[in-house]
Amino acid sequence: MTPWFGRIHRPFDHAGNTPPPLANAALATVRRITIRQEPDAGLDTSTTFHHQSHMRKFKAIRHVAVTGAVAAILLIAGPVIAGPAAAMADPGSDCPADPAMEPLHLPHLRATIAARSEGLIIAIGSSSTEGAMASDSAHTYPAVLQAALTKALPTAHFAVVNRGIGGQDAPEELARLDSDAVALHPQLVIWQVGANGAMRHADPVVFHRMVVEGVTRLRKAGIDVILMDNQRSPRVMAAVDHIVLEESLQNVARETRENLFSRSHLMDGWSDEGAKPGLFIASDGLHQNDLGYQCVADSLARLIVAAIAMPGNLSASR
Repeated sequence: MTPWFGRIHRPFDHAGNTPPPLANAALATVRRITIRQEPDAGLDTSTTFHHQSHMRKFKAIRHVAVTGAVAAILLIAGPVIAGPAAAMADPGSDCPADPAMEPLHLPHLRATIAARSEGLIIAIGSSSTEGAMASDSAHTYPAVLQAALTKALPTAHFAVVNRGIGGQDAPEELARLDSDAVALHPQLVIWQVGANGAMRHADPVVFHRMVVEGVTRLRKAGIDVILMDNQRSPRVMAAVDHIVLEESLQNVARETRENLFSRSHLMDGWSDEGAKPGLFIASDGLHQNDLGYQCVADSLARLIVAAIAMPGNLSASR
């Protein structure tokens, strides 16, 4: 019997309510970027696949209004936001439709793009960010993300810098947060964290404290933050602590009023669309493959584009 990615019922907005509608769009992917590569570190060798259940399906009608300087950018870019809720990411894409995802709030990045300056995004994390099991550096999620953002908003300028190092988690990433992220003065940091912590049985209280400390440090530096949780893969799901750490990230996002991009919820949604989980996971049973990285990056790009297009005050404040 083919293993199935079970789903976990969890709230996704900061108030604990059903997520609001999300703007979704078609984005083509052009993969080209140069990143720093570090050696990958293997961890758990288990291939046990835990079955879980009971998670609601979310549906949403997606739309977005745009104003001011951002509207001008999007007008030139074309209709990249509007699209039916059940549409594929791209007519020729192998990616399933996105489930409803919580919108992102990115005032610093939005203001920078509105001012027609380059938007600098730092992707920090472990081997999932570094791109373990991708066919090459152009197929890592940060590389695909930069290409997707550039394709969606061709008159804007984005640079996505890959600062993933395999085998790391909250302690190591927090230790290099200043040098690898803050020192570069980005408008946005995407922090992928928790998978290695789950497989190492990290203390959830310490994990929570470290992530809060990191998010607080980034916010004080005037940087938008997106936390990214774990992929649905056999080796992650075999770690009994993965649910606890995913819930911890939700709590951090709620407490700090920062963003959470949930890969676990995204991949659960793909299962609802009938997509077999093995399509997105590499042969090691842990990391995503090229298609998995592409679909994650394309989904994240749509959310970022929607946040940039969000109407309202362009000032970088919450």
